Amino acid sequence: MPNQKILDIDSLSLQELDTDAELIPLMTPEDEEEMNNEVLPEALPILPLRNMVLFPGVVIPITAGRDKSIKLLNDANASGKVIGVVAQKDETVEEPTPADIHTVGTVARILRVLKMPDGNTTVILQGKKRFEIDKITDEQPYLMATIKEVNEVRPDKEDAEFSTIIDSIKELAIQIIKESPNIPTEATFAIKNIESESFLVNFVSSNMNLTVDEKQDLLTKSSLKERALETLKHMNVELQKLELKNDIQSKVRSDLDQQQREYFLHQQMKTIQEELGGVSHDQEIDEMRKKGKAKKWNEKTKKHFEKELSKLQRMNPQVAEYATQRNYLELMLDLPWNTFSDDKFDLKRADKILHKDHYGLDDVKKRIIEYLAVLKLRNDMKSPILCLYGPPGVGKTSIGKSVAEALGREYIRISLGGLRDEAEIRGHRKTYIGAMPGRIIQSIKKAGTSNPVFVLDEIDKLATGGYNGDPSSALLEVLDPEQNSEFYDNFLELGFDLSRVMFIATSNNMSTIQPALRDRMEVINMTGYTIEEKVEIAKRHLLPKQIKEHGLTSKDITLGKRQIEKIAVGYTRESGVRGLEKQIAKVVRHIAKNIAMEEEYNVKLTDEDIIEILGAPRMERDKYENNEVAGVVTGLAWTSVGGDILFIESILSKGKGTMTMTGNLGNVMKESATIALEYIKANAEQLKISPEVIGNYNVHIHVPEGATPKDGPSAGVAMLTSLVSSFTQRRVKKNLAMTGEITLRGRVLPVGGIKEKILAAKRANIKEIILCEENKRDIDEIKPEYLKGLTFHYVREMSEVIQHAITDQKVKNAKVL
Repeated sequence: MPNQKILDIDSLSLQELDTDAELIPLMTPEDEEEMNNEVLPEALPILPLRNMVLFPGVVIPITAGRDKSIKLLNDANASGKVIGVVAQKDETVEEPTPADIHTVGTVARILRVLKMPDGNTTVILQGKKRFEIDKITDEQPYLMATIKEVNEVRPDKEDAEFSTIIDSIKELAIQIIKESPNIPTEATFAIKNIESESFLVNFVSSNMNLTVDEKQDLLTKSSLKERALETLKHMNVELQKLELKNDIQSKVRSDLDQQQREYFLHQQMKTIQEELGGVSHDQEIDEMRKKGKAKKWNEKTKKHFEKELSKLQRMNPQVAEYATQRNYLELMLDLPWNTFSDDKFDLKRADKILHKDHYGLDDVKKRIIEYLAVLKLRNDMKSPILCLYGPPGVGKTSIGKSVAEALGREYIRISLGGLRDEAEIRGHRKTYIGAMPGRIIQSIKKAGTSNPVFVLDEIDKLATGGYNGDPSSALLEVLDPEQNSEFYDNFLELGFDLSRVMFIATSNNMSTIQPALRDRMEVINMTGYTIEEKVEIAKRHLLPKQIKEHGLTSKDITLGKRQIEKIAVGYTRESGVRGLEKQIAKVVRHIAKNIAMEEEYNVKLTDEDIIEILGAPRMERDKYENNEVAGVVTGLAWTSVGGDILFIESILSKGKGTMTMTGNLGNVMKESATIALEYIKANAEQLKISPEVIGNYNVHIHVPEGATPKDGPSAGVAMLTSLVSSFTQRRVKKNLAMTGEITLRGRVLPVGGIKEKILAAKRANIKEIILCEENKRDIDEIKPEYLKGLTFHYVREMSEVIQHAITDQKVKNAKVL
């Protein structure tokens, strides 16, 4: 049952009111009998109501705004305070005529008249008796009519059916009040305390949610029992509607309550963020959309961004996926799509920068200048993938900075050493918690341009497979010029153009790089430095750097070329200059200590000062060992830190012609010794070796420094020479070294690492070197100044090796074989 209503008979507006005790008088049977005995006047002014029906005994408030209605109420209030109230047939009619109103209505008494501030008049009426219009006597200034009373037919007091109907009405009314959230619970007490059966029916009928026609139909019924039964039917329908409505609301209430709770929390968070000067969720979305419009995207990328942004807009900020989605959109906005820095094509300037930052490295500098030249002419060339290959400390990584400066590009470097997870290259899928893009895309984002110089450091130390995928295979797409224009990152889910990026990889060992990956790179060999180059590098770069880092000035220390050379020769054994820099730093620290403690020292350091600071030279073992013992040969070897000399020793002892080997040798090196011995057995007559000697003497071959693993085929010629020297007891030439692979047919095959081996030979004061004839092309590529003081013997057969290496002189105390 809805609340009591205030009727606006002019503006057609209804306002809900709380039930007021003054408007629900508890009519007793005595009051009802007194009302029934009241005599009605013959004529009454008629007040039409648009959307309400007044029942006997019921009190209602109405608001009148029409001039006729106000005058009628004022005149009636001044006289007898009794009027006739009828309902309009059509509530839209502004000036109702006798044909526009129902003929049955209710005589009402005016209880109170109130003047409202807006000019309207509010009046409280109480219904008395029903009447029927007999005749309209006047229409001006308001309707006047003669009336006749409509008698009510009441059932007998013993009518059990009627009593049951009344009880049911009370019960249903109480249920409706409880079910309806709009009716105050105080109305329950009013219903329980109504004693008059007629008033109960009229009160319930008046307050039910029925149309005007339905209420008018109830008012017209003369039989109280019929009216009560009809009222009960309407109440049952209303109760069923309320129960269905409440049932539906109970099903969705929890969801709505949760949504409302989240909504209010979000609104509070939004307000707090705005108060703190932050950005709300909506503002963040708007800013992203604004930034997206300014990006240089193609149509496909634009549509993808809008789709992902709409997904973020629909997403609850409290869910875990929200942060991932926001990070994804921020990545798209931060990436430099089609944003390129302008290349500087001043080749002379670039050449000057490369020479200023690095001494030597002519092949690398030449390749960079060639790249710039082609790029200047075509301006659309895809960037090459260069791989700088060489020992540690030769400047492979630092040259990337110089290239970036020469090109005027941004510089990026990532270290791939020990990297095992493929996702580090290609990123994680967004479905994973904590997903993030790969290091390639992250680095491009930091660079801010799509054409930086990108150094992939230690690519040879990249894992080639494992539980988390194969990162070296993931790099194939990055370093393939035919594929990297659409590099696919799992997190980004879009192709990103890497074709304008200049990739520079660095490697110490090409054999550990996956063949397919090695095939995609242009390998530039960066060999070690000569002593002269090391001295120049130390003077130009290393010493000034250490002086600055230790808080000194050039006036505090002077290190001459001779002293630098002494440090390089006596205290380092490397192809690069990293160890040399450490020794120079040690010298500079010693000077810094003297200055800080105010001790006297020589500003211009001498050889004696170097020995005092660094101790006695420790690398003298690299020098050639001149001896008079047969079977000692100097070989040349390549190591991960550059070239080195290798001593191979062999000795004979009485036995059955067996051969043993020591010195931590690998399988290939052991095979070279076996080949050499078998060649000697097969060609003993030519080599002037007695077969009886070979059969009656055991041979033992040893390579010093047994703690260091040694392997490779290039010691073959040295093994052969050592064995021939032992069997013939003739000495090997002084200051001679050799390298080359041998075969059973007596051929000498070429080997690699020639430049590093040549540099090692110079450090060891070697004067003559034996090489395979095919290695002559490697010697031709070396600068002439590096070869100064060296004599090369190019051979094709092992017999030539013996001819150049073995002298005719017997060693002192030679064995009689």
